[in-house]
Amino acid sequence: MNGDSLRNKKNGFETMDGGRSDIPRKNYGGKIVCIAAILVAAVILIMNSAYEIKEQEQAVLITLGRAQAVTDPGLHFKIPFIQQVRKVNTTIQGFAIGYSTDDNVVNEDESLMITSDFNFIDVDFYVEYRYSDPVRALYASKNPLDILRNICQSCIRTIIGGYPVDDVLTTGKNEILAAIREKILAELEQQDIGIQLMNITIQDAEPPTTEVMEAFKAVETAKQGKETALNNANKYRNEQLPSAQARADGIIKDAEAQKTERINEATAQVARFNAMYQEYIKNPAVTRQRMFYEAMEDVLPGLKVIIESPGGSLQTIYPIEPFTAGSDNGSVEDGTDSSNGYGSNPDNSDRGAAPENGNRTSSQDDQKD
Repeated sequence: MNGDSLRNKKNGFETMDGGRSDIPRKNYGGKIVCIAAILVAAVILIMNSAYEIKEQEQAVLITLGRAQAVTDPGLHFKIPFIQQVRKVNTTIQGFAIGYSTDDNVVNEDESLMITSDFNFIDVDFYVEYRYSDPVRALYASKNPLDILRNICQSCIRTIIGGYPVDDVLTTGKNEILAAIREKILAELEQQDIGIQLMNITIQDAEPPTTEVMEAFKAVETAKQGKETALNNANKYRNEQLPSAQARADGIIKDAEAQKTERINEATAQVARFNAMYQEYIKNPAVTRQRMFYEAMEDVLPGLKVIIESPGGSLQTIYPIEPFTAGSDNGSVEDGTDSSNGYGSNPDNSDRGAAPENGNRTSSQDDQKD
């Protein structure tokens, strides 16, 4: 037993080893604390090095100030305390222009607009968008959503200011929406803030006062009446068109028949004229006098004129006897040639139908007497 043991025993103390206080004691508490600290640090490192991207999310991995997009969903890892991760929601989101979606209160500062014909109108819109580029959405601008809202309001006021109030309220909504959408897309492409426009719709459009609203309702009713009248007119036209076409075809056919008849008649008259002209070349005086007699017979139908010469012979002028007439159908008794329908005296033929001073002309009534 050493001196320490004796001293302890003399003082009334006993050692744990039954009086052998010279055996060294081991410190296990410090080791346990150290191991626990290491385990906690390891867990913290593992938790800080792993991150998960959901189906409707995209992430931006920042390494010493350099941003990189991470678009694949699932579990990913990063370097703790060196790399940082910022997540972006890529689902379709939206906001209202002209009213509040929470309490549906109208915001006249956004909804009140002026049209091309200097009328005021309240128009409410709803804009749908999504983040298409998370890196641009986080670092291209401080607040991309405010930029999108300002772009939408500017484009809406510009387009509506180019249309009359009647088009904005009634028939021009689709055309206006298409123009607004096209202009917003062009502005977003130029700004490149990482946001994509999905859709924009007109929620409501009405005049700012009740009186104006009633007037526009009356206009809309009149337009509907106009459309109804046009539809009825088109229906009547479609019903009457076949019969009218049939009548037109009949008129055209009749006209074609008359045309053919007139052409044939004219052709016959030309042939007759040519034949008469050939006779005129052979004997101009006789032919001319006969044409005169025929014209007089047409003018005075049923008239019979007989010329009596000083010698007592009779000559029938009207009606003109056929070229082949015999003695029983009005030939001249004094032996004159009746084949031409008048006497063969050349002097008389040259003078036409005018008789000499000594001749007497009688009608059918004179013969009856």
